[in-house]
Amino acid sequence: MSRPVIALTMGDPAGVGPEICVKALAGPDIYRLARPLVLGDLTRLRAAAALSHLDVGFRTVDGPTGGAYEPGVIDVVDLANVPPDLPWGQVSAAAGDAAYHYIELAARYALDQSAGAICTAPINKEALHRAGHNFPGHTELLAHLAGTPEVSMMLTAPGLRVIHVTTHLGLLDAIAAIEPGLVERTIRRGDELLKRTGLAHPRIAVCAINPHAGENGLFGYREEELKVNPGVAAARAAGIDAQGALPADAVFYRATRGDFDLVVAMYHDQGHAPVKALGIEHGVNITVGLPIVRTSVDHGTAFDIAGTGRVDAASLMEALRSAVELAAR
Repeated sequence: MSRPVIALTMGDPAGVGPEICVKALAGPDIYRLARPLVLGDLTRLRAAAALSHLDVGFRTVDGPTGGAYEPGVIDVVDLANVPPDLPWGQVSAAAGDAAYHYIELAARYALDQSAGAICTAPINKEALHRAGHNFPGHTELLAHLAGTPEVSMMLTAPGLRVIHVTTHLGLLDAIAAIEPGLVERTIRRGDELLKRTGLAHPRIAVCAINPHAGENGLFGYREEELKVNPGVAAARAAGIDAQGALPADAVFYRATRGDFDLVVAMYHDQGHAPVKALGIEHGVNITVGLPIVRTSVDHGTAFDIAGTGRVDAASLMEALRSAVELAAR
């Protein structure tokens, strides 16, 4: 019973979430580490198992204490909130609303400590909005549910960790939102998380906004001087080993080479693209700054292959392993 309970949300039921949940839990590997509890719709999970040709059973339970957590039988809190005729691979308010309630319940379990961590399958932001839940994504929704004013998104892949100063904003809005205090707080959150995982002295690289870090004012409008460098200086004054602002076109290579333990990206695509280039199937998304542990896959709902049984569950399995590691610490 030392294995932590991981509340695994099914994600958007029209996407690949149901399939990756049953695939990740079809074998014994995760059960050696954790007690996974799926929050979702039993009928949809059965359909996902059938189209994936998986021989697994299901047990419906009322909550974390009701599961047996044995390989071969997936424990499910069945919210029974997916229309039986819901098509695969299509945006719908019904799917967005269902996904919202899985996340809400998972947050409740984690906040009352009946679950050691949350791991989330992907949601569709348009579907979430159609259902009236106006959040840019998991990160912001979980911050709201946990009553946390500010959190950060961290992505991990083999050989690379990236934390984001801004995430789901247009590029102009992201640049406007970047300011020294936010840069410093993001660096601090990344440093604290790495120390929690056992890295005593994290080495952190902070990306510039402009090409060549602005080339001493030749590019941009002095964003490095005004927005980034003061935040780095404040973090360094607090004893954090942070360097920057550094040209982003070289810093990710240097991190994969081993020069840095963490890269601080200024905006969404600056950080996401290098991680996904290294292998989306092994990427993990971690929400940093919550009072609970939350990890996720580093891919979307993949509507183009949802309902075909072709999706790979490797990213979800990595996310579950990360959830176990962080919950233990």
